[in-house]
Amino acid sequence: MNAPNSSVVSPIVLVTGGSRGIGAAVALLAASKGCAVAVNYHGNLAAAEAVVGQIRAQGGKAISVQADVAVEAQVLAMFARVDAELGRLTALVNNAGVVDMPARVDAMSVARLTRMFNTNVLGSFVCAREAVLRMSTKHGGQGGAIVNLSSAAARLGSPGQYVDYAASKGAIDSFTVGLAKEVAAEGIRVNAVRPGIIDTEIHASGGLPDRVAQTVGMVPMQRGGSAHEVAQAIVWLLSNEASYTTGAVLDVTGGR
Repeated sequence: MNAPNSSVVSPIVLVTGGSRGIGAAVALLAASKGCAVAVNYHGNLAAAEAVVGQIRAQGGKAISVQADVAVEAQVLAMFARVDAELGRLTALVNNAGVVDMPARVDAMSVARLTRMFNTNVLGSFVCAREAVLRMSTKHGGQGGAIVNLSSAAARLGSPGQYVDYAASKGAIDSFTVGLAKEVAAEGIRVNAVRPGIIDTEIHASGGLPDRVAQTVGMVPMQRGGSAHEVAQAIVWLLSNEASYTTGAVLDVTGGR
């Protein structure tokens, strides 16, 4: 996971929203590749500890660390804990994000929009800022990699469901390209993955627990994806196998 020609022996990865779904799959897969993993969670300590327990049971190194990524003070405390307990970060997966109940734009409250953009956009910016301060050769780091979680919704717009979520992920696409160019000469690669219809708990939290079954007909491959399939793309982008890839936004959508 470390940057090309880096002397880092044990890459250190922070996965936000790492206690379930895609985040948990990334944490487990990264650990299986030899990474020390910080599993961030917002409120479900038991779920985060379950992921950490699986990693440790397989001989890996992991910690759970609480933070609401929408709150800067909590993000700063999270990075300080990673520094103290694992060491200088070499990889970040900006996975934490929220959806909301299906609604038209003309029914969306400012409270809903604030929650959406504070978590999905502001949280990713602040976490990336802290990661760059640790990874960039400009700041004494040894390089690293960042992968942001976008969504196929960024391309599709999600009309009648959650245009706000789609817009937040469109911002992530732009952020990924801009940051990648900004830090490319400082040893940091920045990419994004755009999952499509993936079988995770996020659909239930948005009021659509059967969304995968209801929408597979729109997917050329005629099935939903798994969290593990998305994790494989993310971990590849973190790895040296993707050493010449930066500013890319990779669709993992079954062709949709």
